[in-house]
Amino acid sequence: QVQLVESGGGLVQAGGSLRLSCAGSGRTASGFSTYHMAWFRQAPGKEREFVAAIRRVGGDTYYGDSVKGRFTISRDNAENTVHLQMNSLKPEDTAVYYCAADFRGGVSIRVVEYAYWGQGTQVTVSS
Repeated sequence: QVQLVESGGGLVQAGGSLRLSCAGSGRTASGFSTYHMAWFRQAPGKEREFVAAIRRVGGDTYYGDSVKGRFTISRDNAENTVHLQMNSLKPEDTAVYYCAADFRGGVSIRVVEYAYWGQGTQVTVSS
């Protein structure tokens, strides 16, 4: 079982930046480094949307079209942490941001492929 806790959300003006963090803990078969990690977000009345993912081996990264060039995902396996650096924020980035993890198969952009989820952190971007 893996527990994920997000932090770093808040209120920021359009054009500003925020850095989200997700700390992993709990029992894992082979350690945090064996998990693909991802960020998703969900705005009120909308479906949960893929934001970014990072592969467990090699660190390849993947991004949703709406955040490419503005957001950067990274991981620190020694600290069991994954980060999401968000720059040039827009009001449409306002959502609850969720960290997700899974060790099965390949890295995915699909919600259903992730077994472990954090509680989420609110990001609000004012215009």
